[in-house]
Amino acid sequence: MATAYWDRPEGERPEGQATAEQTSFWKAGHTPTLIAAFLYFDLAFMVWVLLGPLAPSISQTLGLTPAQKGLMVAVPTLAGALLRVVNGLLVDRIGCKQAGAISQVIVIAGLFTAWVMGVNSFGGTLALGVILGFAGASFAIALPLASRWYPPEHQGKAMGLAGMGNSGTVLASLFAPMLAKAFGWNSVLGLACIPLSIVFVIYMIMAKNAPNAPAPKKLADYFRPLKSADAWWLMGFYAVTFGGFVGLAASLPIYFTDQFGLTPVVAGYCTAGCVFAGSLIRPMGGALADKIGGVKALMMVYIAAALALTGVSFAPTLVSALGFFVAAMLALGVGNGSVFQLVPQRFQEEIGVMTGLVGMAGGIGGFYLASSLGIAKQFTGSFAPGFLIFAGLALVAFLGISAVRAKWRATWSTAARI
Repeated sequence: MATAYWDRPEGERPEGQATAEQTSFWKAGHTPTLIAAFLYFDLAFMVWVLLGPLAPSISQTLGLTPAQKGLMVAVPTLAGALLRVVNGLLVDRIGCKQAGAISQVIVIAGLFTAWVMGVNSFGGTLALGVILGFAGASFAIALPLASRWYPPEHQGKAMGLAGMGNSGTVLASLFAPMLAKAFGWNSVLGLACIPLSIVFVIYMIMAKNAPNAPAPKKLADYFRPLKSADAWWLMGFYAVTFGGFVGLAASLPIYFTDQFGLTPVVAGYCTAGCVFAGSLIRPMGGALADKIGGVKALMMVYIAAALALTGVSFAPTLVSALGFFVAAMLALGVGNGSVFQLVPQRFQEEIGVMTGLVGMAGGIGGFYLASSLGIAKQFTGSFAPGFLIFAGLALVAFLGISAVRAKWRATWSTAARI
């Protein structure tokens, strides 16, 4: 078998490859589309986790139990996970830009309706969570919208910058509790429609579908990647990295208020600090994966995440908990960027549906973490069991990536490092 690209000295790599690698990232793709993808993803993520920062206020108004609070913040994550498959199909059938426009309109209309009619029951919060799932499903649109414009050697950076839109969770953590205190939490739903509408207009002006998008295939063909074990491995790896990130982002406001008695506003500040670390590091994770390989990056990520989550389980003070959470979010953020450095290398022609499938797995991981923390708190009186189990899943992921490493290096034919 021929020596893989990443194992060859630079002078022995395929002719013309050096020129491609020397091409500036900012000249290799379409910057306006990359910006539009980031803004769309950023605001979508802001409202996707909106129930998390509002959870302390909502639970006080509606008298929710810990398990109900956990389920309330987990439902948008699960809905977003399932809807990502739908959006992945739409991306390949009607194009990224058109799919994104439809999703944004649904979210804006849903939030506006909830604001006008009011959310007055636990069932109402779950229904709202399903609508917010459309925002979480933006993952399957924004990433291929950006990715299709860039060559393999820049995939990690392109996916990382577009994916940095998960920093929208910081905006929700910072501003939602303050606005809820000033105007009431139901009014926050209406206020969120303002920036969403502005970004929708910008998106329609700046976003452009890539000219090299694959032709639509038969419906059954979209699920063909699931016949490959590689697809299931990538889904499992992302269920831990992104699942940990979004599960924590949704649950930390509840954790800080219940565990340390913080006010919703202060809990929002603490959550924002933790989430900001994971969001900021994502593009750096993609760049790191481009440099050393996504597999090697993920191996480091899972060990670091397992240690940090174990530390959180036994953290005696707010300061120590914050330190461990920041460490966990940094590791998970690097992992998010690393997984999506690998996906386009293996499934370039199916990037739309694979983004949806992998994103779905990440959302399911987030649903599990958020809901399990609420259940653990209600039945054991502590969040620790939920954190420890997820730390164990990170170790399982480490063993998995170690097991497939040699096979992937031997069989993947790609111009980028894995």
